[in-house]
Amino acid sequence: MLPVFYAPESEAHDPQFWMLRGVPSTNKELPERAHRLLAGLARLGLTPQSPPVADQAALRQVHTPDYLAFLETAWAEWQKMPNAGPEVVPNLHPQKDRHHYPAGITGRAGWHLSDTGCPLGQHTWAAALRGADTALAAAAAVRDGAPAAYALCRPPGHHATADNAGGHCFLNNSAIAAQSLLDIHPRVAVLDIDVHHGNGTQEIFYDRADVLTVSVHTDPSNFYPFFLGYADETGSGAGEGFNLNLPLPQGSGDDLWLATIDKALARIADFQPGVLVLALGLDAHENDPFKGMKVTTAAFTRAAELIRAAGLPTVIVQEGGYLSNDLRDNIEAFLRPWT
Repeated sequence: MLPVFYAPESEAHDPQFWMLRGVPSTNKELPERAHRLLAGLARLGLTPQSPPVADQAALRQVHTPDYLAFLETAWAEWQKMPNAGPEVVPNLHPQKDRHHYPAGITGRAGWHLSDTGCPLGQHTWAAALRGADTALAAAAAVRDGAPAAYALCRPPGHHATADNAGGHCFLNNSAIAAQSLLDIHPRVAVLDIDVHHGNGTQEIFYDRADVLTVSVHTDPSNFYPFFLGYADETGSGAGEGFNLNLPLPQGSGDDLWLATIDKALARIADFQPGVLVLALGLDAHENDPFKGMKVTTAAFTRAAELIRAAGLPTVIVQEGGYLSNDLRDNIEAFLRPWT
């Protein structure tokens, strides 16, 4: 039986603020996402285990000390300001290569929160910690011999860089899992099939050769995260050639998506990793509210079959997949070949 992990404490993170085309809107990363994913697990007869609390040293291998300290203390500091809102939402963002790290909470919020999709609330830090615990528990299960394990992480993680939150993500769960697996495997591959490019994961490993990062996603020229995710980003320094972006036209459907995943798996096979971390986004689905692709539920099963056939121990880390009536069906379709 596929080991699955979920931390109910993560539901306390219930972000409200989001900005869409200049209009304040309802945030898309809500606890209801987890409820629908859990319903899909129940249909497969999978009962999640609560992950143990992990040593935060695993976080420090991926994220900077300033950033972790900010995530832990920002909400309390924010509340001390006169007329502060209920969530930490920045109103300015620096160009970091030309600026200094500020002391005040308003400046640090702008430094560490890259967009309005990641408002930081009272329970965000605790939830993010438990999300990372969930990914680490799935990695430990695979390290101990399970062919695959699934981590239902909330909040998601692949847009978080070493020192920035973004796109609903605070701690990069997939990167944390990959880094932890390097203790026993000299090479780890990360395959990201979320509809959005995994820009945070790319940046974390961009100058390294021990982790191959491959992302299949919607062309970012007019789609989040906009500034990264292009085919000419191949790594730097020791990491040159160890980052592969495979952007697809917005609205791509099953055939092109699956063929591109097959291409991604061919590159991973050439790399010969000891283990695969799969950053699983279900938001490529045709009914996902972000409308990046038009992938059907049946294609998620076929994608799972392709990835499983690669024969690698696989840590499946939940990334995107937002509120639609199909979310339960999509996680069931994807995980069924693994059960």
